[in-house]
Amino acid sequence: MSDKVKRSLFPTTDSQEHLPGVYLGPGVSVHETARIGPYAVILGADDDSQPGTVIEAHAEIGANATISPGITIGVRAQINPGSVVTRSVPPLAIVEGNPAKIIGYVETTEHRYSVQETAPRETIALGAHQTRVKGVTLHHFKMVPDLRGSLTVAEFEKDFPFTPKRYFLVYDVPTAETRGEHAHLQCAQFLIAVKGSVCVIVDDGTQRDEIILNRPQYGIYLPPMTWGIQYNYSSDAVLLVFASETYDSADYIREYTQFLELTKRAT
Repeated sequence: MSDKVKRSLFPTTDSQEHLPGVYLGPGVSVHETARIGPYAVILGADDDSQPGTVIEAHAEIGANATISPGITIGVRAQINPGSVVTRSVPPLAIVEGNPAKIIGYVETTEHRYSVQETAPRETIALGAHQTRVKGVTLHHFKMVPDLRGSLTVAEFEKDFPFTPKRYFLVYDVPTAETRGEHAHLQCAQFLIAVKGSVCVIVDDGTQRDEIILNRPQYGIYLPPMTWGIQYNYSSDAVLLVFASETYDSADYIREYTQFLELTKRAT
């Protein structure tokens, strides 16, 4: 991750009123805990018929950033200095550029697993490996190389955390797009990048990790009540997802603040 993500976005100050040149357009809603850097421009609605711009709790807007009208900057999202944000930013995302794109997520930059970069294949033991996130495990399945084509295999009742009732494939995802951004009340999931690479954020409400899936013999188990995000798909990425339950729209938690409330109640 670049130093631009890690550096402080703001000068030392005790009040947003002391920051020079900040522009807030009409209809802009800024949570009292949000932080806005100097000379940032947050555009509002031209009239009452348009949705207003919303800056949610603990969001950070860097100096000289420009926020387009009618979008939402999610909880604890970070807008790096000079960025031009033209679409809503999900909770915890770090964005940069013109137009701004997601380049990482808060508190995951120092806790990334890459099954390709962290260690050679032969040094990662077969089986399940616990991450920092409660219940989330990284699995290394057997891989058999062959001149006729390689093979990787797992048995559901022996090597797999559950017997799936459903699967789906995610592919042709533009690089700038994110998938997931939800948790499940009852459903568990297992993710395998059968082709290409995908960055996966896993979050239990307290700890957060980023795992880079880039080999088909590796997968991630997400138990229920795990907030999951997938982003930075390579152009050829194909993500295979097994689910422990059939589809049920009522099983989804789609708001991160609601997810945090439910995890607090469970502790």
